[in-house]
Parts: sequence; C-alpha cells; structure tokens
Amino acid sequence: MSYPGYPPSGGYPAFPGYPPTGQESVYPPAGQYSYPAVPGGYPPAGGGTYPAAPPSAGYAGAAGFPAPGGYPAPGGYAGAPQAGGMPPYPGGPGFGVPPAGPGFGGYPQPPAQSYAGGGPAQIPVYPGGQAPSPMPGPPAAMVQHTQGTIQAAPNFDAGRDAEILRKAMKGFGTDEQAIIDVVANRSNDQRQKIKAAFKTMYGKDLIKDLKSELSGNVEELILALFMPGTYYDAWSLRHAMKGAGTQEKVLIEILCTRTNQEIREIVKCYKSEFGRDIEQDIRADTSGHFERLLISMCQGNRDENQTVDYQKAQEDAQRLYQAGEGKLGTDESCFNMVLASRSFPQLKATVEAYSRIANRDLLSSIDREFSGNVERGLKTILQCALNRPAFFAERLYYSMKGAGTDDSTLIRVIVTRSEIDLVQIKQMFTQMYQKTLATMIASDTSGDYRRLLLAIVGQ
Repeated sequence: MSYPGYPPSGGYPAFPGYPPTGQESVYPPAGQYSYPAVPGGYPPAGGGTYPAAPPSAGYAGAAGFPAPGGYPAPGGYAGAPQAGGMPPYPGGPGFGVPPAGPGFGGYPQPPAQSYAGGGPAQIPVYPGGQAPSPMPGPPAAMVQHTQGTIQAAPNFDAGRDAEILRKAMKGFGTDEQAIIDVVANRSNDQRQKIKAAFKTMYGKDLIKDLKSELSGNVEELILALFMPGTYYDAWSLRHAMKGAGTQEKVLIEILCTRTNQEIREIVKCYKSEFGRDIEQDIRADTSGHFERLLISMCQGNRDENQTVDYQKAQEDAQRLYQAGEGKLGTDESCFNMVLASRSFPQLKATVEAYSRIANRDLLSSIDREFSGNVERGLKTILQCALNRPAFFAERLYYSMKGAGTDDSTLIRVIVTRSEIDLVQIKQMFTQMYQKTLATMIASDTSGDYRRLLLAIVGQ
C-alpha cells in the first residue's frame, strides 16, 4: 500500500551550504577514522585507536564490547533526510496515517534486533611482528545490550497529544516548547498514531500544519521524527541519488549498516513509494567496485547466524591477505564477497585472525589497498562489526567539528539511532572526544532546534 499524497508538491526548504565546502565527497575526511578499539588493540596504521566501549550501562561484553541483550527498535530503523536542496516532504492528504493492518504503508517496522558481538574482541598488538601461535578459543556468544534515549511513553493518549499540538499551532504564534515536549517523548510508533488522531479529530493534516508553523532546522528535525522508519530510509536513499550528484555517504551509512530485514523492507518501500528499482538507480549513479558493493548490500542476504566459525574466520583472513597485502594488486571481488556475506560476529573474528596473519589490522590494509567510496563502504561494514556505537559517535562528531554544522548528518544520526542505541553512542562519544554529545550540540546549535535535539539526546 502506498502513502496517499506522498510526496506532495512543495517540500523541504533548501539548506544552503550543505555539504560544507570541500567535504562533498570526503567520508570521513582522511585520517579521521581513529576507531576506538578494544583494550590493547587495533591501532590503525598512522596512529589512533578504536577505544573500548565503556563498562557501564550494559556494555559488559568481552574486552569492552557490548554484552548480551537485543537491539530494541520499537519505532523501527530510520534513515534520515539529507540536505542539499531538501526534497519534497510528504504533506498531502495523509502522510503516514497508519492503515488497517500491521505497519505503515504495508511496511512493518523491524522487530527487535540482535547484533551479536561474538568472538574474542581483544586484538593484541605484536611488537616486532611476532604473533603468538595459539588461537584463542571461542567464548560464549555475546549479544550487545543497546538502548535508545526515546522510549514509548506510558499512559499514551494519541487524542490528547493531537489536542496539545493543535492548541500549540492555533492562533497567532506557535508554542514550540509544547510541540517539543510531545515529539521528543513519544516513540515513532506513537507519533504515527498522533498523526492519525489529528486528522480524525480536526480534518487537517498534521504534517502540513507543522510545515506551515515551523522553518529551518527545527522543521527538518520534527518532520524527520514523524516519518515512519522504513519510509525514512527509502526516502533518504532516493534523494541521495536524485538530481545532479550523488550523496555517497548516505548510501553507505544506510545500506552498509542495516539488518537483512530492514534492507528488504527498504527495497520494497522504495519501489512502492517512488515507483523505482533501487538497484537500477544505484547502477545509474555509481560505478565499479563501489557499485558492486552497494548491489551486494541491497540483497539483504548477509549471514545472520550469531555463532562464530573460527576455522572459517582463519580461512577468510588468509584469503583476504592473499587478495591484498600478499600479492601485487588487489582482488577486490574477494573483499566484497567476505565483507558482504559474513555475519558481523564472524567478521569480527576474521579481523582478529587477520591481525595474526598480516601483523597489521584489516582496516589499515583496506586503507592501503582501496580508495574512495568503496574503501569507505568496506570500512563502514567492519566498523559496524567491531563497534557500531563508535561509528555513529564519530559521524556525529565530524558533523559538528570545525566551522559550520552539517545539520543533515546531525539530524539523520540522532533521529535514526534515538530508539536503538543512542545511549551507547553517547557513552562512546564521551570516551572518544572527552566531552559529552549534549555539550557539543549545545555549543553548535541554537533556539528551538537546540532544545529539541537536547530533549532527544538527554543529558
């Protein structure tokens, strides 16, 4: 089923100055993947480390990796809007009003996710290139405990919330604080119910009303929060490839980090809502080994078995070494095959085995063997296997670092992770940058936009 009136005429205002000058294709800028590693391990070539996850708040896996639990995604997995002349935003007869049956527009939100850490997380550094001979034995499988900063509100009443929003927008002026108090404290699923109640009670479209009352970054943020998760990802991908130029980092951020089910739902939604085949759009907008990697990701066919096969990890590590560091030239298809098909816990074990074989970590080998977008895509997959919250913490940091703010990346990451693992991202952010995420947001933003971001992030 399709969203009626999606997308409407009109739409998001353009956001000038995005991407920041000089950063159009830099994802992330060279030398900025100083990935926090597990204790005692992974200094990428050229310095920098990948710090371990903090021990508190459920981060109790081996050597700093998160411990058992699940990746709750109550409101679904969201992509996010990408600026640069913002595309039309739904506002027609009924954006996202939940039809009868599960999900929105026929796209059920993904169930709770379970990303396993799996395998020994500690990668020893061997001075002088001497690796010990014994292989570590497989510990008990570990699954990461993660949580979002936004939870479903107890005693939720969609009609009461619709009334609060209507009152906040009625008459002269807008009560932005009342809108923020509702939006920042409801899950994505609850926001969909508020939209439906608003139309039932007042015969008006909530999204159209919000668009008429708000502007700038706070408008983009609030409209992003009201998008159903699967649609949000599909929308982000569509507009990353629409018009002149391609925003490759959006393609990488979404396609290289989602679960199989999320990818499949995105592909279906993309076809249903935009009448286009995502693989054809990727082929038209990208090329070479980067195109092949994204097409592989679009299959949503990664092995999701959480059990680690250490023998296979050893074989894959040897295969990757022979395809790169161990030969003249690079066999790119071998890297694509392993990184696109193995489970995240399996990839983590492969990275560990690789460091013993090559006396160099796999991330730095990819640095040496690849360049451009395919390098960024491969590294994103590995970084998600090693420490997903650290990957997103870094994305947030560089969206605010230096002159100006990359507001679209800031909004996209905050919104997409708000019900999944923003608590852990905040912890990693503090550990990696010696300041809290809230402090950096407060110094980089202002007004209602700042208030809403801080309400989502929490202190």
